[in-house]
Amino acid sequence: MNAITIVIASMCILMIAYRLYGTFMAVKVLKLDDSKPTPAHEVNDGKDYVPTNKWVSFGHHFAAIAAAGPLVGPILAAQFGYLPGLLWLLIGAVIGGAVHDAVVLFASMRKKGKSLSEVAKEELGPVAGFCTGLAMLFIITITMAGLSMVVLHALEKNPWGTFAVGTTIPIAMGVGLYYKKTGNLKLASTVGFILLMLAVFIGPSIQGTALGDFLTFDSKTLALILPIYAFFAAALPVWLLLAPRDYLSSFMKIGVFLALIIGVFIINPSIQFPAVTEFVNGGGPILAGPVWPFISITIACGAISGFHAFVGSGTTPKMLDRWSDIKVVGFGAMLVECLVGIMALIAATALQPADYFAINSTPEVFKTLGMEVIHLPELAREIGLDLEGRTGGAVTLAVGMTYIFTSIPWFESLSSYFFQFVIMFEAVFILTAIDAGTRVARYLIQDFFGEFYKPLKRTEWLPGNIFASALACLMWGYLLYSGDIGSVWALFGVSNQLMASIGLIVGATVILKIADKRRYMLTCLIPLAYLFVTVNYAGYWMVKHVYLNPAAAGYNVLNAILSVIMLILGVVIFISAIKKWLEIWNTPRRQLEATY
Repeated sequence: MNAITIVIASMCILMIAYRLYGTFMAVKVLKLDDSKPTPAHEVNDGKDYVPTNKWVSFGHHFAAIAAAGPLVGPILAAQFGYLPGLLWLLIGAVIGGAVHDAVVLFASMRKKGKSLSEVAKEELGPVAGFCTGLAMLFIITITMAGLSMVVLHALEKNPWGTFAVGTTIPIAMGVGLYYKKTGNLKLASTVGFILLMLAVFIGPSIQGTALGDFLTFDSKTLALILPIYAFFAAALPVWLLLAPRDYLSSFMKIGVFLALIIGVFIINPSIQFPAVTEFVNGGGPILAGPVWPFISITIACGAISGFHAFVGSGTTPKMLDRWSDIKVVGFGAMLVECLVGIMALIAATALQPADYFAINSTPEVFKTLGMEVIHLPELAREIGLDLEGRTGGAVTLAVGMTYIFTSIPWFESLSSYFFQFVIMFEAVFILTAIDAGTRVARYLIQDFFGEFYKPLKRTEWLPGNIFASALACLMWGYLLYSGDIGSVWALFGVSNQLMASIGLIVGATVILKIADKRRYMLTCLIPLAYLFVTVNYAGYWMVKHVYLNPAAAGYNVLNAILSVIMLILGVVIFISAIKKWLEIWNTPRRQLEATY
């Protein structure tokens, strides 16, 4: 199997899905109507609710949802071979992820941009709403800590990456101020992109200087800096920092993967991995469990992800200029993210399996595999860094992309540059999800605790914004500072896909109420049935075989307790939804139209 075949086939499938299934969802199922004002126009407070150009909204939304998942998940799942990950990415994104993102965005906009917990309360009742809010607080805290761990390890003792990532903040604020004042998006985008590229290429020159020494942070210092940055991203008006930074970062994200696609077409690397490996039945050096359910838990973003529900019911529904933008922003961005995941999978599986496992497993575990590395020592010398035992996926992606880029004759002597550039690119990719996620956590805290203190529900109330932003950063910042990638990331997969199940439950309820044909509800029920069973079995497997197994490396009673709590919340929400669906099904269509 060669990479070009995979890329061409995948792009064709995704484009056909957008043209046909995306249009069906927009026109037939959701019945998007541009004659009605969106929440951005109805409220338009100049802070959170701001009518925004479709492509700026797309850039923000794509940058926010495309975090570590489409980069790290497919790389870790390569343990099972290239075929399971490829199939799940394509099927999961088209049937599940794109539908999930579109219906959650639509459901939130119908309720003037409210969070999913508030939407669940109104659509499913107070019990389901309370459980959804509590589950979302659990999940967003774990998610932000897990994503931050990846950024932390990418920027640790890396002044080039820290400089390049840090300069995106003042550049984005300048673009936001200029666009707010003049409305000239093309000039603002052009200047911002040029400055962003200059920051990237100036980065290597600061190494070894006083500035470089100042920007060389250890993990504990970065664990303090990241929540502080996220606080300002969450508290400041959306047009000043968050939206322009995500918009500009999306250029780099899409640009790098377009370059990777071009590189694949130029050198057409062979996929070195088999379709399936011996680890599909479990016992792998990276993922202990079997291919099912763990292929669908490991690859979240890129196929279907509950984190997208936070963005789709947080910042994005307050920004869309027209209802029809849901197709581009919700459905379309998910399919683009799927392609990102496929390219990451190609970058990993283009490596020799022994080299891949040497990077992604500890030296002690790798010795038990009976494999001998092939190209890794040479790559390590060219990059100038020891690569063995660098688990987590981020380094594997950087090595895989460097291997592809430097196979092009003009770039063969630039291994070190490409490696560092990709490490920085990954940090920017993930950091955009952290700032948007923290802002969403702020909305959740205001909604949840606003039940006890009403002024907190007012998003325009500055003291409430500051309190909620600080509390959100404190919660995930504590996990980041005190934990490690193993203890935090272990919960991410199950909790993230549980959140996607909740999003599909809410989406199915809304469709049942508004659709001309009730069978359209199947667009949500089919992926929901698969995902709900998968999540609960994966949670049970992890609790039994890992969290409560003293002999397992991931033994952690707290993780077991959190997993059980989240799974119980999911079951309560699902039962509440079934009761609501039966009630709606038995209500005459005319009465439903009058009510909803």
